[in-house]
Order: sequence, then C-alpha cells, then structure tokens
Amino acid sequence: MDTSKRLRFNWVWGTLFRPRKTFPLILAQPGSSWLTPLLLLTLTALLLVFISGWLQGQTATSPELSPDFQYLSPEQQTQMMQALQMRQGPVFRYVFPALTAILGVWIGWLLVGGLLHLLMTLQGGRGDTSSAINLVAWASLPFVVRDILQILYLLFTRKLIASPGLSGFINPETGGLNLFMAELLALVDIYLLWRLLLLILGIKAATGLSIGKALTSAVISLLIVLLLQVGLGYLGATLGSLSIVRMFF
Repeated sequence: MDTSKRLRFNWVWGTLFRPRKTFPLILAQPGSSWLTPLLLLTLTALLLVFISGWLQGQTATSPELSPDFQYLSPEQQTQMMQALQMRQGPVFRYVFPALTAILGVWIGWLLVGGLLHLLMTLQGGRGDTSSAINLVAWASLPFVVRDILQILYLLFTRKLIASPGLSGFINPETGGLNLFMAELLALVDIYLLWRLLLLILGIKAATGLSIGKALTSAVISLLIVLLLQVGLGYLGATLGSLSIVRMFF
C-alpha cells in the first residue's frame, strides 16, 4: 500500500479547529486513516520524554537517603547507593519513560476505540469499528498540541513540569487517596476537554446519535481508560516509593 496516501497531514489543522467540516472527510475515507495522528502523538510524546530526561540529568541532585540508612550494614549501604544512582541513570530517565509513552499512545487508542465502538453500538449508532478507531486517533490530536507546548516550556524555562494538569491542588506526598487523586488530576486539563469535544462531534458525524448519547459514549470511554491509567500510575508510584527500602529487609 502506498504510505503517502495514508498520511493525511492536511487534515490535522481541520481536525483541531474545523472539526465539523473535517470529520466527514475522515469518515468518508475508506479503510484506516489513523496512521497520521498516531505518528504525531508518538513523535511528540517521545520528544517530551527525551527533553524531560535531559533536564533531569542537568538538574540532578544527590539522591535522598532513607532515614534508616545509618543503621544498615556497609554492604546494604553500598547496594542502596547503587540502586539510587541507577534510578537516576539513562534507563530510568529515557528507556522506561519512552516505552511507557509509546504504550500509552497506542494501547490507550485501542482501548478507547474499542470501548467507544461498543457504547455507540449499544446506543443504536450505525458506525463500525474502523470508524471508531479512526475517530479516536484524530480526536487525540489536542495531546499533540499539549506536548508541543510542554516541550517549548521545558526548553525555554529549563524547568521540569512539577504538577501537570490539576494535580497541583492535591499533595500526593501523604499517599493513599491524595496520591490517587493527584494521579487522576494530573490527566485532567483543557486538552482532555478538547479531545472530549472532538469525540462528541465525531460520534455525531459517524453515527447520527444525539448529543446526549454521543456525550455519554465519549465520557464513559474516556473515564474507564483514565481510571485504568490512574490505577497503574498509583500502583507504580506506591511501589516506587517502597522498592528501594524493601530491597534490604
């Protein structure tokens, strides 16, 4: 298949700012048209990861030791220092975050697409699976805008983004529910709402469902995937805070 025919960069601007006119063009395209937005999402997500990792290396400080460090044996102290230094190394700064970003883009797209198709079908929509996954891919383009703005912020300020989304309203250091809410609010921002709006408009164009049914399908699909993502983030944050200490007990 000719790849050039599958790359539709001319639809990017229209999807973001003229969705009512652009979604019918996307939905009228036979076969798959998701490649362009997925490539853009992957590229900007990786750029954000590598620039963030570079800044972490530039601003790295001495690792914070456990309060019980002085009571450990010399061998355990050496192992802890090596573990802390490894967590500041390139594998933790670049490789793991890059893999997480790629999986987040592609698996998140498939999950939202599958859920959206199921919910649209249950509500009497006439769309098919191909239309749903194409729609979800193109409706995710606001995240490309978010990544680009965050990249520019990092480059110009040379500061890491400490509290993405609305997470600055919660103190995650207390753990428990606050940590879970911080993980959730970190994903809530104007770009998520922008994506939701595009999904609603796309669902109407694809299925002819009412605004209410389109809103229900979009919200439930996004909410389920957000909760899965938050659960994984919460588990990772919890285990990450315990892993260094529990290696030695």
